[in-house]
Amino acid sequence: MSIDAVLDGLLVRQLDHWLPGALHRSRRATLALAYAGDPGSAEAALRVVAGFADRLRGRRLTVLVLADGGPELPARLGVVEAGLPGDVAVHVVPGDPARLPVVLKAAGAAGAPLLTLLDGAAPTPALLAATTTGRPAEVLLTGTDLRPALTAAGFPLVAEVELVPVDGTPARLVAFGTGLDKSLEAFKDALWATDAGGADGIAVRCRDPAGGLLDVGADPVTGPLCDELLAELTRHGPRTVTELRRHALTATAYRAGDAGRALTELLDAGLVTRDPEHGRLGGDVLISAGPAPAARSTA
Repeated sequence: MSIDAVLDGLLVRQLDHWLPGALHRSRRATLALAYAGDPGSAEAALRVVAGFADRLRGRRLTVLVLADGGPELPARLGVVEAGLPGDVAVHVVPGDPARLPVVLKAAGAAGAPLLTLLDGAAPTPALLAATTTGRPAEVLLTGTDLRPALTAAGFPLVAEVELVPVDGTPARLVAFGTGLDKSLEAFKDALWATDAGGADGIAVRCRDPAGGLLDVGADPVTGPLCDELLAELTRHGPRTVTELRRHALTATAYRAGDAGRALTELLDAGLVTRDPEHGRLGGDVLISAGPAPAARSTA
């Protein structure tokens, strides 16, 4: 499986999560797809939209496709567009992703749900500011220096991973910015649901100090996450399970649920302690680095 195929799968799965919520939240929504290169995923995105035709009644969805795809792109997308309900308006706009702020403003995207794909475009402040005008706003992008740019743009929840082909071809960085916990969880679930096994598989590099490789599509080993959670506790002191789950979700390639397995391993190894000592490992349980104190002698 190629990196492009992995990215297409991430977009499709994110759309599956985003579209029902957007249609429930508002009577209008915008999906913006901006490409610096081949707009190959646009057709797959429109097919996802077609699958929600029954939920689009009485709602207005605008799909913007901004790309230099040549004259054949509108014709190619037109085949899929022909099967869309009248509540969906598709606009194919030729040009560079830098035009996105103008295109979003012309489409009246502000103030309603907005999901933006920026594929290969430089994450400039002006470009990312345009993606934040949605209510809520979410963005999936590839490129370089993504996490700092998304944080500076005001996205409170950011996940960043590096897709690394096992055949040695260049890696690609992908990130997702949102203000919704469930959307970030959906992105991580989509990432680990990707089937990339075989000789042409993709590995995912955690953005942690170790920088180890984790195979996409497999239930990831928790060793690197154990190391990262232990380092987080050493850096900042005791943390609740909820806080450590959030750290796993936003600062590594792992999901929040993986933190529970990692913490259980750390507790079993005696590398961390918990307060209270017994009971369910719930969100308010306080975790501290270091072994449990030796039992006081009663002799």
